[in-house]
Amino acid sequence: MSDIDEPVQLVTITGERHIHPDFSTYVDDVSVDDIRRLYEDMVVVRRIDAEATALQRQGQLGLWAPLFGQEAAQIGSARALEPDDFVFPSYREHGVAYCRGVSLAELTPFWRGTSLSGWNPGDYNMATPAIIIGAQTLHAAGYGMGVNLDGADTAVITYFGDGATSQGDVAEAMGFAASFAAPVVFFCQNNQWAISEPVTLQTKAPIAHRGRGYGMPTIRVDGNDVLAVLAVTRAALELAREGGGPTFIEAVTYRRGPHTTSDDPTRYRTADDDADWIRRDPIERIRLLLEAHDALSDDDIAQIGRRADEAAAGLRAGCLAHADPPALSLFDDVYAEPHSLIDAERTEYAAYLETFDDVPPAVAGTAPGTP
Repeated sequence: MSDIDEPVQLVTITGERHIHPDFSTYVDDVSVDDIRRLYEDMVVVRRIDAEATALQRQGQLGLWAPLFGQEAAQIGSARALEPDDFVFPSYREHGVAYCRGVSLAELTPFWRGTSLSGWNPGDYNMATPAIIIGAQTLHAAGYGMGVNLDGADTAVITYFGDGATSQGDVAEAMGFAASFAAPVVFFCQNNQWAISEPVTLQTKAPIAHRGRGYGMPTIRVDGNDVLAVLAVTRAALELAREGGGPTFIEAVTYRRGPHTTSDDPTRYRTADDDADWIRRDPIERIRLLLEAHDALSDDDIAQIGRRADEAAAGLRAGCLAHADPPALSLFDDVYAEPHSLIDAERTEYAAYLETFDDVPPAVAGTAPGTP
């Protein structure tokens, strides 16, 4: 696979199909019905994301990392995966989790603060959100090296943002993956803003070039084109499974919302910054493509809208059903066996809780010293 500098695009912003000499064949099997399903995925995920943001504003979530504007990058790449492939996400890949089958109820406990995780990674072959910037890339490299040792044909994908490429963890992960030909796809969602810092300050060259320094193929793709993302991710995964080692994909997209719900993007970017990217909306271009093929009626749009609303309602119901855990459960499962230090800390914290008159037993939790 040769390096690709110009972002690969298969659907223009006006909804016209575009032939690419290297990657169009990777989506030859994608029918109009398949494209409609990709469209539905993006609509549903955007609605879920909006609902979660509303839940945070209403005090039901402590925090949320919106994906608004990045739907095509997540849906296109996730739908390229096989069930036994493994995903190592950052903290924004709610769309990938949706595609992997993570239930709506399992998307929120981590952000609600009622769980230290969200789901069992083994159930979906997807790790839970990684808050430490870039750490998940090391996990992906190690898992990929293990795949090689096992002689399996599983592929691994790890997601991170443009800002994470300045972290040492990402550099080390790419170094290990390249040296040991680990079957890892490094998928960078370049959403133009590392919190409040524009990508032009992050690097003076395309981010994909960083992969070249480690001797791995690099691809830049229009991250708002779900078909193009599907195609290049399929190509990278195919290379990984065939023993070709890692690939670096830079999906050029845009974060239209805040970095997280604790952020105010109007403090560091203007409406003019957003305007051009609104024209490149990933959902709108696929809607235009489908309508041009008479494959998306008003009834279809209404039905998809109802499914999106049902998903949002399911997310809200699942979120509100998560009760606060007992305070002393904080000490559970720290070690596999009873540990004297943990027992002492549990006892000390229980004594502290007893100084409050209004702490109910459900909050206080287990008795002091209980393993």
